[in-house]
Amino acid sequence: FGPITPTIVFIACCPLVFPLCRYRALTFILTFLLYTSFHLSRKPISIVKSELHKNCSSVNELATIASSGSGQLPSLTSLHTDMDCSWKPFDKRNYKQLLGAMDYSFLCAYAVGMYLSGIIGERLPIRLYLTVGMLTSGLFTCLFGLGYVYNIHNLGFYIFVQVANGLVQTTGWPSVVTCISNWFGKGRRGLIMGLWNSHTSVGNILGSLIAGYWVSSNWGMSFIVPGIIIAVMGVVCFFFLIERECSLLIGLMKWTGENGHTEMYMQYEDNKAQVYDTELLLPRDSVCVPMQPVVVVKRESEPSAISFMGALRIPGVIEFSLCLLFAKLVSYTFLFWLPLYITKAAHLDAKKAGDLSTLFDVGGIVGGILAGVISDKLGKRATTCAVMLLLAAPTLYGFSMISEFGLGPTIGMLLVCGCLVNGPYSLITTAVSADLGTHKSLKGNARALSTVTAIIDGTGSVGAALGPLLAGLLSAGGWDRVFYMLMTADFLALLLLLRLVTKELTSTKPRPISAVE
Repeated sequence: FGPITPTIVFIACCPLVFPLCRYRALTFILTFLLYTSFHLSRKPISIVKSELHKNCSSVNELATIASSGSGQLPSLTSLHTDMDCSWKPFDKRNYKQLLGAMDYSFLCAYAVGMYLSGIIGERLPIRLYLTVGMLTSGLFTCLFGLGYVYNIHNLGFYIFVQVANGLVQTTGWPSVVTCISNWFGKGRRGLIMGLWNSHTSVGNILGSLIAGYWVSSNWGMSFIVPGIIIAVMGVVCFFFLIERECSLLIGLMKWTGENGHTEMYMQYEDNKAQVYDTELLLPRDSVCVPMQPVVVVKRESEPSAISFMGALRIPGVIEFSLCLLFAKLVSYTFLFWLPLYITKAAHLDAKKAGDLSTLFDVGGIVGGILAGVISDKLGKRATTCAVMLLLAAPTLYGFSMISEFGLGPTIGMLLVCGCLVNGPYSLITTAVSADLGTHKSLKGNARALSTVTAIIDGTGSVGAALGPLLAGLLSAGGWDRVFYMLMTADFLALLLLLRLVTKELTSTKPRPISAVE
């Protein structure tokens, strides 16, 4: 070879390094689909609730009409109470409390497990951790459906499955947020993560449609099919997920060979410490050229993972965590109880109510993207959340009133409520968590991201557990009480952000996220 003239060229994303763009796109799409499958497997319980405890009045009327038409007195078996056609043990008059207990068991386990999941996730390979979580989640989701197949009527069985599923599902969120944040910087994080976070609503929509297809004929399949889907996606995760941008381009080495050909070398760092390597990017005439270390870069030892208390000391973590507690309380109450509310308020069957409830998630997609775009433009994450929370409370009251006036107004209010309720929830769990996990006080330690994400989402999951439980208790005295509880939660979430909002509005910094820096 001729003389080597090294030149280091730093680049972002150009045709010479098209694998970088492709890997980013692959990571975006793959993590989107992975977490879509998580939410897809959570949704069936809300669709099946109206089948576990059915409104038997229509059955009574049909039985009475049939017996009257035949000139016979109704038999004792045809004189149904409001419990006879339901699935035991949810055939009792306190069925709302039993269904609420199932939600509570899942969400309590999820909340507790989330705090541990982030700490564990920082210390294990994300790909393997996520794969195991998805496979076991698929197993427990299918187990719930097998309760129908094998005619299981033991409440303890369903509670156990919900608790186990809640624990293993905590592997998902810290893993995918850490992975997507490793690949995308802060520049347009609000927009990118707003688009990406629509996987929550897409999963809810697909879960509703899949569960609704079988709910009236064989509700066990409403769980088995989503369970199979998340397990299959776990296998896909194992083979295709690339955790971080560790092996990406650092510099290009350009030199002239003996025949005047220009060769391009790429030097990169591997996951292991103190690795020196180069990779031939454009081989000459398809001939394999031996690799030589042109530039030696010694990688420093990786920083240790942050502790739980260390993550809490990051400015803004506590405020946003507590805010998410109340924001997620509202969102998950809708997630678990909206189809049943529509069934009772609009007198629709389980399938139609499930289909109609997907409009809330459609509004959530718009709200998540809108919150991300606005917060990127203004550079004020807390203020964006606060405004949407302020508008959400009266909108919830409007929905409780308008939903009684027909299908058209209900559709419109579902879209608006979904936008305003899920907008702040989406922004806090994605862009805000990623910003705080890479806060300047960490001095470049990127290993805090999973722990911070888990703390914020874990605290939010406490609210997610309380919301459906309170809805089950309060709905016994009327649905109005449930909506008053949701409006109160929105106002409390708003109050918790006031300090950060004040700091953002009084700050003269042009940079985003000034309130948490």
